[in-house]
Amino acid sequence: MGKPHVLVVPYPAQGHVIPFMELSRHLVKQGIKISFVNTEFNHKRVIHAFGKNVSENGFLRLVSVPDGLEDGEDRNRVGKLTESLCRDMPRQVKDLIHKFNASDDDKISCVLGDICLGLALDVAAELGIPTVALWPASMFQLVLNLSIPKHIDDGLIDENGTLLMKDKMLRLSPTTPVIHPTNFPWINIDTSPKAQKIMFDFILRNNKAFETTDRVLCNSCLELEPEGFNLLPRIIPIGPLSAANRLGNLSGNFWPEDPTCMQWLDQQPSGSVIYVAFGSYTVFDEIQFKELALGLELTNRPFLWVVREDITKGKHHVYPQGFIERVRNRGKTVSWAPQGAVLEHPSIACFISHCGWNSTLEGVSNGVPFLCWPYFADQFLDESYISGIWKVGLKFERDERGIIGKEEIKRKVERLLGDDNIRTRAVELKQKVTKSVGEGGHSDKALKDFVEWLKS
Repeated sequence: MGKPHVLVVPYPAQGHVIPFMELSRHLVKQGIKISFVNTEFNHKRVIHAFGKNVSENGFLRLVSVPDGLEDGEDRNRVGKLTESLCRDMPRQVKDLIHKFNASDDDKISCVLGDICLGLALDVAAELGIPTVALWPASMFQLVLNLSIPKHIDDGLIDENGTLLMKDKMLRLSPTTPVIHPTNFPWINIDTSPKAQKIMFDFILRNNKAFETTDRVLCNSCLELEPEGFNLLPRIIPIGPLSAANRLGNLSGNFWPEDPTCMQWLDQQPSGSVIYVAFGSYTVFDEIQFKELALGLELTNRPFLWVVREDITKGKHHVYPQGFIERVRNRGKTVSWAPQGAVLEHPSIACFISHCGWNSTLEGVSNGVPFLCWPYFADQFLDESYISGIWKVGLKFERDERGIIGKEEIKRKVERLLGDDNIRTRAVELKQKVTKSVGEGGHSDKALKDFVEWLKS
């Protein structure tokens, strides 16, 4: 029998591509052949960001399919992108599989698909190919998605996903996060009712794919979410996958990493730097952007701030007058950072984060305390884990304008860094996660069992 050939299909967003790439690189090291499917738009970005010839012993191949959108269309409009994927991608994936299967040496033995892109799993099942789903986010977010029928029965939402009870907090058990129904992902991901309905129907479709796939993996671990895995014992914890990502590796990043920030960190005192990064989707208006800048200045501490080209509305970032000159000796901005390596660096004191699951795992895996600044989707649930369940970070409070003000930023930084209990819990959580992915840990064993299953 030849080497297994796995077709890997993530949802085309940064927070999904990275954990799928981490898992793919691990499988390649075990002698498994991978064909990694990005949309054409993201494929170009990954190649540009990596800047090298992509090959992992010849077993990792990057391929691409169209996403159905025109050049220049806004792919951050999740509802529109999802609608296009549902329309065009099943045919694209099917054609790709037929192309591979035309060769006796290249036949697809398994499709590893994103539960957030269940249509790829549906195509594989239709063609009689074994399927494995990976849930790249929090285990508990999957529990909430699969609980939609219960949410309807409880009167939280109607059959179209419309919110009926806006003031009732949701908590399934004392050890699971508190979530406000307004933070259900299909509701907070877009303000358009049409887009919300598209996302709600998409989640229902993905839930059906979850029920039929052969195996389901999750980028989490028992130590982080014991109750989530009790609620869905079928799910196999293999995370955190991001713990292995380091500078210079093919990571699935959409932006080139700026390595100069590592040299800058080397020059800072231990435990002194505020790391500020908001992932790939967060966008600020001019007022909030300026308040953040002024808040970092008020802390009077060194900071490393990731400022994407598209992080503000408009073409140019409008820093407060004189800000760059005033913080020149203690502040550094980059357009994208090698985040795994940054959070591992001894100079990092805390992480101001949007609380995306990858960022959450990377911070937890390095024992870094958080200040939570969620933007949309599952990030509010992750904030609830960080501040309410694990107690390794604090929330920001917004003022009457809906803004997180400069004084609030200064106040919370001082409170976080002055709290020895939070730092202690962060280190203890790191130790638990490290044990899980280490030799003989729960996640390590589960991942090895999965590899053996692929090879059988």
